[in-house]
Amino acid sequence: MRIKSWLHTCSSSSTSTHNSTISLLKQKPHAYDTSTTSSSISEAPSSAISNNTTSSLETNLSIQTLPSIPSLQNQSLTFSISHHCLNSLTPHSSRPVTSLAVTNNLLYAATDHEINVYDRHTCTTLHTFNNQPTSNSTKAITFSDNLVLTTHQDSKIRVWQNHKTHHRVFTTLPTVKDRLHRFLLPKNYITVRRHNRRLWIEHADAVTGLAVTNDAIYSVSWDRTLKIWRLSDFRCVESVNAHEDAVNAVAVSCDGTVYTGSADKRIRVWARPAGEKRHVLVATLEKHKSAVNALALNDDASVLFSGACDRSILVWEREDSANHMVVSGALRGHQKPILCLVNVSDLLFSGSADRTVRIWNRDSDGRFGCLAVLDGHRKPVKSLAAIVENDEPSPNNTVSVFSGTLDGEIKVWQVSITAQSTHYPQMDS
Repeated sequence: MRIKSWLHTCSSSSTSTHNSTISLLKQKPHAYDTSTTSSSISEAPSSAISNNTTSSLETNLSIQTLPSIPSLQNQSLTFSISHHCLNSLTPHSSRPVTSLAVTNNLLYAATDHEINVYDRHTCTTLHTFNNQPTSNSTKAITFSDNLVLTTHQDSKIRVWQNHKTHHRVFTTLPTVKDRLHRFLLPKNYITVRRHNRRLWIEHADAVTGLAVTNDAIYSVSWDRTLKIWRLSDFRCVESVNAHEDAVNAVAVSCDGTVYTGSADKRIRVWARPAGEKRHVLVATLEKHKSAVNALALNDDASVLFSGACDRSILVWEREDSANHMVVSGALRGHQKPILCLVNVSDLLFSGSADRTVRIWNRDSDGRFGCLAVLDGHRKPVKSLAAIVENDEPSPNNTVSVFSGTLDGEIKVWQVSITAQSTHYPQMDS
């Protein structure tokens, strides 16, 4: 039986939005499928997409999707913040934006199988690649030097060379050389989906997440596995049966610790002991009540953020007595499933099926605040990318944010944040 994606596992409640105060109306949950742009998501117009304010933005803390986990939020944080929607792009109106990524002055946007490359400053299209629909939907985009790595619904990872005016396929993982090296030996085959046998180096379903660090490529898939590839020759060196259901997200710290998030509601932590060749399970993080869709690490990898269909973002922090993360609290405010997370500097951006992007910031005492809500989208926000535009110490930042939705729209935002105060009121969890 085919593994179902988060598109079929997320459920939500009917909600209402009034400016920056969010309230949740308790109704019977109903399943919805965000793989289409059907009328299951309200078409009501959103509030203005450009906003300037120096007043605090309040978030209703009565939303208790995970009541056993305390909120880390302050009732208010006072910042000078401005956010403007600078542009709106529609690469293909009939195709969802499935992935966004930024490198240097380029924005990569995947709409189904096609990948469009933009000058992110002028928002002009430079070129398009992967035009053939045989690869099906593009799930993730990341970079390594002059290489672009993409994952796809057809269970492949493609490596592209950027030739400025065009992109050319450099190789496809697993490589032909890797296959030839292993295909003769029966021990290299595993059984997937009843009597179907494959090489263990092959993913058997859509590859949903990708990370490149420490001279290695980490990929996760709806086939429930985590695979690790050597960057120097693109050889698959390890495959881990990571979860009991589809794996939707992966994040890797600079020390090599791997975090995987799954539709089985769990986050698992993997590490390779010194002198060993294989990763072992370090911890299983179980606090979410529904499928985990997104993971993000802060800059020094001391904090892990996880977003799920339960509408909460959980914050996990490393304890001195442990080499893995423990939950420290939750960020609440989104009214529907969290679909994507991006951390830039000390800012966290979250995209949701409620059609909004929220910006979170942590102050010196460890409390979080929702600085702004970016609205104006008509469909769920499936993908996010962000990049800091200046070198000023955070929180005095100008950040370019790109949000992509299931109706094929990409909005380009400019967010400017300046700290006004270093003292914030405390509140009970």
